[in-house]
Amino acid sequence: MNVTIKSRKTSIWETFRERVEKKLSKLDRFFDGDGSATVVVTRERDRDTVEVTIQAAGMIFRAEKTSDDRLEALDDVIDALTRQIIKNKTKLEKRLKGGAFDLPSQDWEQDQEEIRIVRSKKFVVKPMSPEEAVLQMDLVGHTFFVFRNADSGEINVVYKRHNGDYGLIEPLE
Repeated sequence: MNVTIKSRKTSIWETFRERVEKKLSKLDRFFDGDGSATVVVTRERDRDTVEVTIQAAGMIFRAEKTSDDRLEALDDVIDALTRQIIKNKTKLEKRLKGGAFDLPSQDWEQDQEEIRIVRSKKFVVKPMSPEEAVLQMDLVGHTFFVFRNADSGEINVVYKRHNGDYGLIEPLE
């Protein structure tokens, strides 16, 4: 797996880089080796946030943890990513390396519930700016809003983040 490590408001020591690569190499068993991982370490108010995003086989896995100790945050992120991958294993087995999920029968076989779509909506997607879309989202009381970007003509999504800020999702060409 190709690993990229970035830092914001902090420096990265070589021992941390080695630890990241060692931890992420354990997740290689799920992928064909064509995956890439981006690790971002941010330091704010004497706390470290470790964010890991893995892209492989057309899938994206992401986890983020904040702690006083960046090694503890890294361990928590790797655990969260492992849980995400295992939880979605039936869906992923079709796309990922064969036999990756042939693990000893531990507690990996957690509740295997089916994904059911219970409601479908259709609506007119109006052209507007992202700022207008945020206002519309707040008006309807949702945490996300789908709209057509008036500048690009593409379908975009604005969403409310956990910290109260807003995010914008745009398609890549």
